[in-house]
Amino acid sequence: MASVKLVCGLILFMLVVEPMATTALTCGDVAGLAAGCLGYLQNRGGRRPSSACCNGVRNLNRRARTTRDRRTVCRCLQTAARTISGVNYRLAESLPARCGVRIPFKISPSTNCNRVR
Repeated sequence: MASVKLVCGLILFMLVVEPMATTALTCGDVAGLAAGCLGYLQNRGGRRPSSACCNGVRNLNRRARTTRDRRTVCRCLQTAARTISGVNYRLAESLPARCGVRIPFKISPSTNCNRVR
């Protein structure tokens, strides 16, 4: 039942959040690449993120090359975290490091995405 809610939430998220027309990355892209991490971020995926999760994080990092793309990723992750219940923000914040990725902002609802470079 929880997985059905999660999938429905992701689909709703992709339909409701209108991507910015001038960016290469959309919230749909972000949701698709980060979808493998949801179980882990909701404390249902074990102690480590899955390889599918980390592959998505790495691909997302590779695709977010411009400041505009990184700001889009930041905003989309914040919106998704508000939309999907049960996200553990401590796990979200540590996710890039656990996947061996360095990103220029903290994954947190308190991050000011307008300041991301």
